[in-house]
Amino acid sequence: MQPMQPMRVDWVASPPVPLRPYRSRRPDPHYSGPPAYPAPPRWGFPALTWRWPTTVPGADKPVAQPVDRMRALAGSAVPLLWITGVAAAFTAGAELLRYILLLVSRDAVLPAGLLYTSDALVVTGGVVTPVSAALAALVGILWLLRARQVAGELTSTRPDRPNWQVVAGVLVPGVNLVLPGATLAELEHTILGKPSAERPRPSRELLHWWGWWAGSLLVSGITLLWSLRAGVQAQADGVLWHLLADALLAVVAIRSVRLLKRYNALLAPVNPAAVQRYELISVRGAELPELPRRERPKDAVR
Repeated sequence: MQPMQPMRVDWVASPPVPLRPYRSRRPDPHYSGPPAYPAPPRWGFPALTWRWPTTVPGADKPVAQPVDRMRALAGSAVPLLWITGVAAAFTAGAELLRYILLLVSRDAVLPAGLLYTSDALVVTGGVVTPVSAALAALVGILWLLRARQVAGELTSTRPDRPNWQVVAGVLVPGVNLVLPGATLAELEHTILGKPSAERPRPSRELLHWWGWWAGSLLVSGITLLWSLRAGVQAQADGVLWHLLADALLAVVAIRSVRLLKRYNALLAPVNPAAVQRYELISVRGAELPELPRRERPKDAVR
């Protein structure tokens, strides 16, 4: 039996693994106070509020271009049309509630609170809707006149109808059934750059608007004449006529928004890449404002 040879073992020592890795601890920064300057620093923004360059005394005042006026009028007409549409729809709902109450009241006694609520809704809608519709019509007429001017300048043409005919065509009863649609058809014909010798043919969207516009005016006229009749049944039928008139007005207002935005985009398209962002660099030649100096009270503590 041979003797066993001794085993060769290599021992490697390694440090124990800590539960948390070691991190070099950095000393906390020491606050040495605010920076000190030997003199007041001259850098920084000027002690001025933002002003357009044209507000500097002696500079030429800008002249608003027709396209800018048209955009401004469109920015006012669109909210007014939306308000008119919402108010007309609200009034139509109030008229529908009133008619339902009339049907129920034939066989039952209605509570006074419900009747007062219905009357308040109808009166509120009857006041807000005409006022908003009148303002929207006024701003819309001004936008139409300015849009005709812009379209004429872009195509180097002159509108056939004078401005007074356009205004009269919107306001005069009977004539306003035809002339507003014809004026918009001429405007659309000019915007699309079609030959002036060709007869204007309105688009399908304009024809739809024209039909809703004429229907709304006709129903509004019938409603006004129907309100002159006396009798309980005539008053009940008048509620339905008011309901129909308000519903048509809401449709006309919403379609007018779409039509106005379409024509406004064709006449004055906005390129986002061409929009400039202004930055105040310096103000030259501006007079220093006179700051009012208050008198120091005699009993003030120094």
